Amino acid sequence: MPLRFALAPLALAASCAAPAFASEREGETAAAEAEEEASVQSATQSDPQSGPQAGSQSAPPSAGAPPPFAFAKPVFDETWATIGLGAAMVPSYAGSNDYIAFPLPLIVGRIGGVGISPNGPGFVLDLNPGKPGLTPRKGPRVAFGPAFRFRNDRNNRIRDEVVARAGKLDAALEVGGNVGVSFPGVLKPFDQLSVGVQARWDVLGAHEGMIIEPQIGYRALIGKAITLQAQVSAEFVDNNFADYYFSVDPAQAAATGLAGFRADGGLNRVGTIAILAYDLDRNPLNGGWSLTGVGGYSRLVGDSADTPFTTVRGDANQFILGAGIAYTF
Repeated sequence: MPLRFALAPLALAASCAAPAFASEREGETAAAEAEEEASVQSATQSDPQSGPQAGSQSAPPSAGAPPPFAFAKPVFDETWATIGLGAAMVPSYAGSNDYIAFPLPLIVGRIGGVGISPNGPGFVLDLNPGKPGLTPRKGPRVAFGPAFRFRNDRNNRIRDEVVARAGKLDAALEVGGNVGVSFPGVLKPFDQLSVGVQARWDVLGAHEGMIIEPQIGYRALIGKAITLQAQVSAEFVDNNFADYYFSVDPAQAAATGLAGFRADGGLNRVGTIAILAYDLDRNPLNGGWSLTGVGGYSRLVGDSADTPFTTVRGDANQFILGAGIAYTF
């Protein structure tokens, strides 16, 4: 089952139900709360009916009362995790125009100073996540670490009977590396733009190929409860990958009635995905439950779009739509 979108991705990698970098989310939420408190105080001072009577003195705070700007300790410290589960409608195989429901498990967090985020059906480790704290990050940050992706394209649940007669393919485990740079405060004080690239190789002997995947992502807090993440990505593949998934050899042509086709590598796909996460108690700092929605579109190009598996039996336009729930602790 091909999840060819960077689900970040459920965060865009990064995270879909929790912040990719906790210190920036803490700063965003703290700033939003401080701004709201300042607005209330300003309105009270400008409205004589709502403030104290002229000439009167404000009553001093009672002993032991909490300070007006006391913030609860955030859950995002050296060790935290978001675990979730959702479902999405995805293509039956890369190039299919049939859609199936597919489970979307999620794990994202920070354990022992190492960040972890989703990577389609897989994950990425960040060996340089930075230190958590209430101060928003300043200046660019370099992220790097290993990347893992599981690919079971045309391995099961092939809805098209003709394509199914071409035979099932073996599942692949792609292992490689990820490197990226993030820039905070690009369009608004507490947003983030990231640019990165992954390179992965199949280690199970399925397609035995290489994939290079450049990515550009953007993340911003909308109000105090909603996080928007968006990503644009591309996928370049070598000849081994293209031949395994998109060629139609003589035996497959005889079994399916499709014309023979030899696929070569190159640019394989371009796409975009957006993720919205809503914190149910409108306080992202304290963890708890959140809801996530995912929507994406990608377009197969090159030989992946020209193969009879796509042109005759499927569609080069590929969509994904899903939702899920997650818990942060």
